[in-house]
Amino acid sequence: MSVFSISEVLQFAVGIEEAGENFYRQLSSKFKEENLQNVFNFLADEECKHREVFLNMIVEIEKYEPPENYPQEYFAYLRSYADNIIFSNEVEKEKKQCFRNILSALDFAVRRELDSILYYQEMRGVVPEGEHSTIDKVIGEERKHFLKLLEIKGKL
Repeated sequence: MSVFSISEVLQFAVGIEEAGENFYRQLSSKFKEENLQNVFNFLADEECKHREVFLNMIVEIEKYEPPENYPQEYFAYLRSYADNIIFSNEVEKEKKQCFRNILSALDFAVRRELDSILYYQEMRGVVPEGEHSTIDKVIGEERKHFLKLLEIKGKL
């Protein structure tokens, strides 16, 4: 079984944020309504900020072992989660379908925000305790994104 370091787990988080930023930029260019473009550009900018948070954490973290009984299995679980839930081929196919209309796009975005929240909640178990507040802030921001997307959907 492969062993993933905390840096690798954080790299998965960087990938999640990059995918989110790219998705929101694509949505911004897809829809013509200025208010939607502004919202999607805001969300893309937020994902970019989150990516920077994780990149800074990678720089600051030295060798760290999580407090789990089976850290290798936990790292493998987080990698599997990222590969199969967030970056899977099915998700990519679904993403292409979501550009048909704004409701499909919003539904897809809401699910991706929830997936990110779950990933970051799990990630708390493998980062040093001193980094929990940073992860919590990112989770809080992702929750705001989730609520913002639901608000937009409710107005349509």
